[in-house]
Amino acid sequence: MNPIIRSGPAARAGALLILLGPLVSWVAEFITAAAWHDPAYSPLYNWVSHLGLTGPPQTAFGQVAHSPLGAVMDTGWVIYGTLLIIGTFLVFDPREGARPIIIMSLAVLAGVGVSLVGIFQGSNANIDNGLIAFHTFGAQGVMLAGNIMAIAVGTSGTRVGLSRGRSIASTALGTTGLIAFPLFMSNVFTGWMWNIGLFERTVIYPIMIGHALLGSSVAAAQRHRATHRSAPVTVRIQS
Repeated sequence: MNPIIRSGPAARAGALLILLGPLVSWVAEFITAAAWHDPAYSPLYNWVSHLGLTGPPQTAFGQVAHSPLGAVMDTGWVIYGTLLIIGTFLVFDPREGARPIIIMSLAVLAGVGVSLVGIFQGSNANIDNGLIAFHTFGAQGVMLAGNIMAIAVGTSGTRVGLSRGRSIASTALGTTGLIAFPLFMSNVFTGWMWNIGLFERTVIYPIMIGHALLGSSVAAAQRHRATHRSAPVTVRIQS
């Protein structure tokens, strides 16, 4: 089957951007969570989006939230979304049919979604002025589009440059995230508030791991292709 990704320096750069996006977000999350005191941040309880609250301490969505370095987390999300979109457009070739176009469209939805989460905080102020709609749209958009993208990439397999194992892993990650999404939303609307941070991460982390798998796999495939393409030239020169 024909590959649906480009080749050359642009594709290699795009793969690195896709890989870098979740890494930047994870680093920002670690730094921001470490700065959260009184109360300390708990990843099994607190919402991920509460890390991006830059205002005074407040009770948002039933949880006490105070994030001294909220701007770091917000910046990380915007960078993640931007790198994902740019990287995907550098890697995938829309001339190869519907599948790369679908993946690119899902990447745009996911990238815009995570960026909106960083730009419009889930704060009480935004609840009052109505801007919370952008935060909610962004969060739910990246949760759905990101996990569907992981499935689309996984089922594309060798056409993207994924090994069999990574193809299965990407598909399984996206499926896990999609299954967890309604559980997370039910948790939100029913007000259980038990381990809600864990529920949210069960939806989000499969997306991020999937992007890391995609970026690293494409980068490795491009490096392998470049090495094998240059080998015959070296042989001819030596002969």
